[in-house]
Amino acid sequence: MNAESRFHRPAGTAADGPYALDIHPKNAGWGYSSLRVLELPPGGHHSFPTGDSEWIVLPLSGGCTVAVDSGEEFALTGRESVFSGVTDFAYVPRDAHVGIASESGGRFALTGARCERRLPARYGPASAVPVELRGTGNCSRQVNNFGAAGVFECDKLIAVEVLTPGGNWSSYPPHKHDECRPGEESELEEIYYFEIAAATGEDGTARPGLGYQRVTPSGDGRETDVLAEVRGGDVVLIPDGWHGPSIAAPGHDMYYLNVMAGPGEAREWLICDHPDHGWIRGTWSEQPVDPRLPLYSAPAGDPR
Repeated sequence: MNAESRFHRPAGTAADGPYALDIHPKNAGWGYSSLRVLELPPGGHHSFPTGDSEWIVLPLSGGCTVAVDSGEEFALTGRESVFSGVTDFAYVPRDAHVGIASESGGRFALTGARCERRLPARYGPASAVPVELRGTGNCSRQVNNFGAAGVFECDKLIAVEVLTPGGNWSSYPPHKHDECRPGEESELEEIYYFEIAAATGEDGTARPGLGYQRVTPSGDGRETDVLAEVRGGDVVLIPDGWHGPSIAAPGHDMYYLNVMAGPGEAREWLICDHPDHGWIRGTWSEQPVDPRLPLYSAPAGDPR
């Protein structure tokens, strides 16, 4: 496997067994972060041991029921798609056995991280997900902080969703989190999983979109270098390096799911901006947020 294909896995190339996507520490070549995408037909069911990792079951499309062998069961309402709304989710602990069933079928992300503590299984309501608008102008994007540090308790796992309107740049300025510098920077591996909204042509045909992801080396021993054209279902692995921008093609909104974990005792997301590009933050106060945002907001309350 060459360097580019190691870090950019096009849709289908990282499938394994029941999973349309299966990234884990062994095949990623790192220590903590995992991501699986499970596709279930109507009436479908899947079960798995959590092993030495904690997991969040996050509906990408459709709803499901998540059952843990310790007796907890969570009915997830889910959503039509990642571009239609915030979703509820379920946290399941390490050293457990989990079943996922979907009456109507759907696609479900399993975001995972190797961890030490065994926390209780819990339900995460969509109404409790903070929706943040980050940046301004053509750097505007939306962040759904469902599994962010300080928002939802996990041992190691950090996970968020980012939505970037067509034509905008996100993950910008380029930044890194590949060194442990207390109070300044965290050491975190990161997975980017992409979905790209289709656009409707003049003939009414849905036209698939694309985007671009850049990662550049951040120093000796940290040589990750990626310039990838990304499409729906692709992933980019970022063990280290300056990452960004993530570029959405005009006319095609971009979604990506970020999964992060690392060896630090504290679960925190501390980043360092690229010295050549961090100045852009100083211009944001002079521009309005893209009026297309938010694409949607969290619901006012849990329907249950």
